[in-house]
Amino acid sequence: MTWEERDGALHRSFRFADFSEAFAFLARVALHAEKVDHHPEFTSVWNRVDFRLTSHDAGGVTGRDHALAAEIDRLARQ
Repeated sequence: MTWEERDGALHRSFRFADFSEAFAFLARVALHAEKVDHHPEFTSVWNRVDFRLTSHDAGGVTGRDHALAAEIDRLARQ
């Protein structure tokens, strides 16, 4: 699955073996997001994490969102 742009945001879901793997992934994303000061919207339900990336101050998707999406993909492969 790849990122889908709709409703002014990038969307993607990730599935993991269990809650612990999903939570560890979110922790890695959080550390990166804090470093680049660009924080994703997400929901987490057991082994699934859903993201919605948008730049609120720009009113839609920007290069920062695409960069964060690429880093989230990289972190998911770890």
